[in-house]
Amino acid sequence: METDLIETGFFGRFERKERIKNPVDFKTLFKTGKKISIPGAKLFFLENNLGMNRVGFPLIRGYGNAVERNLSKRYSREVYRLFKSHLNTGYDMLFLIYPGNDSFHSRCDQIRQLCQKAGLIRE
Repeated sequence: METDLIETGFFGRFERKERIKNPVDFKTLFKTGKKISIPGAKLFFLENNLGMNRVGFPLIRGYGNAVERNLSKRYSREVYRLFKSHLNTGYDMLFLIYPGNDSFHSRCDQIRQLCQKAGLIRE
């Protein structure tokens, strides 16, 4: 799937307005959002009625050192940026990643699988 994204040549931007920054929004998603999980990752999502997707990438407590956390978030943001043109709009999403197999390709697979299970991919 990631090669399909690269071949299409669509590299949209990941703007600040697309990020979930408010702690209240994070708590709402964790408490009332729908949850999908695969080994190594979970997705919490909820409709937001904004006409665009907003996304956050929280990490569990104890996730490595600062370098590992920053790399993990960087991979997640980049995969989402490449993948967002294939998603339905109007959702708040949190991709909760667990430590382990941290590579760009594994992150592509994780986010693709989570979105497929949640039914967020456009037809």
